[in-house]
Amino acid sequence: MPGGVENGDFVGSLPAIASLNASYSQASLSLPSPYYLSTPPAERKAVSDVRRTFCLFVTFDLLFISLLWIIELNIKNIKESLEEEVVKYNFKTSFFDIFLLAVFRFLCLQVGYAALRLKHWWVIAITTLVTSAFLVVKVILSEVFTKNAFGYVLPITSFVVAWLETWFLDFKVLPQEAEDERAYLAAVNAACERAPMLYPRAVSDGQFYSPPESLAGSEEELDEDGLGRKAVTAQEKEFVRQGREAMSVVEQILSQEENWTFEKNNDIGDSVYTLEIPFHGKTFILKAFMQCTAELVYQEVILQPEKMVQWNRTISACQILQRVDDNTLISYDVSAGAAGGVVSPRDFVNVRRVERRRDCYVSAGMATNHDSKPPHTRYVRGENGPGGFVVLKSSSNPSVCTFIWILNTDLKGRLPRYLIHQSLAATMFEFMAHLRLRITGLRSSSSSSSHR
Repeated sequence: MPGGVENGDFVGSLPAIASLNASYSQASLSLPSPYYLSTPPAERKAVSDVRRTFCLFVTFDLLFISLLWIIELNIKNIKESLEEEVVKYNFKTSFFDIFLLAVFRFLCLQVGYAALRLKHWWVIAITTLVTSAFLVVKVILSEVFTKNAFGYVLPITSFVVAWLETWFLDFKVLPQEAEDERAYLAAVNAACERAPMLYPRAVSDGQFYSPPESLAGSEEELDEDGLGRKAVTAQEKEFVRQGREAMSVVEQILSQEENWTFEKNNDIGDSVYTLEIPFHGKTFILKAFMQCTAELVYQEVILQPEKMVQWNRTISACQILQRVDDNTLISYDVSAGAAGGVVSPRDFVNVRRVERRRDCYVSAGMATNHDSKPPHTRYVRGENGPGGFVVLKSSSNPSVCTFIWILNTDLKGRLPRYLIHQSLAATMFEFMAHLRLRITGLRSSSSSSSHR
């Protein structure tokens, strides 16, 4: 996984966090089908409830600081105190500047997040930075501590409230509104289309992905190397259904390449794109050209997921819990911690479906539940949206292939969503670097053996 961006060690853990198999968000299973909607969604509110709560808290900030300052003024005669602190303002002895600081926060935040309805954190970053820097200088240079108890109360209160506003916006307002926006757009799309497809348009001939003629998707299909294993119990049949559903979503994402939004690429030529998926949000798509056979990538990434720990240091464990049938299995993956323990390890339980087709190999997955691995207090249980791996064979040169990784991850916990999204592209590039090193190592060992 990539790691060369600002987030350092944090980024390095994300490939494992994604479990190297995109999984289906379990929460979405409780929602109504995203493909059908009988009535259009209701009109959205101009200002969301969580944003309105934030604006009320900003107003409380101004009123509370004002109240404390007025109480401080009334310790003596209020007129004399006003003249001393306002007319004859002195940085070292006056509390008037702390009141003005609260007014500054109020105006900036109300204009930015109530009037302009910004969806970015830069405004509150400025107000919190200015507040923190000013208060630090104030307590170092001023003489307010010698006046009364308010010399402690006003600076500390102002500092704490400013950081509470930052936390509330970054961890509550922006993530919640992003989720609401995605759900609304998905509902609008479903209401308008009313068709059992994510994007019910015909696939153009120019797109890279063309479903091959094969038995994939039929009820009787068997993997070429399978033993004829079939799902028997109701639980096993549900696992198979989940795998087929994930495979269907992956196929439709692939068929919409022209809708992918380019994000960035690296020096090698690997590219990362994004696509908004109804009820699942932003999906990241890596497309890379590999100088090796498709079969080799299939073996290392798709066929042997439990061996990932040998060459991907960000994965601490990968275990096959159950083989349901010849195409479906349940896996348990644990990512390593990162950033000196700031990002704790995540674990994932995934159902995976693998299909071998005439011109490609496909692995798709969903988050699921398995009796042998219930959530554990030792790890945060992460979930991924629909996704997987695709290895496309080259029709003109069998010694090269195209590798595609579709990733939609929810790490749970309290990590800001925007930070995760900023890091995912770098994460995917880093994974490709690990994979290429693995392929190079396998080729070297094979070459050494052949010369003996």
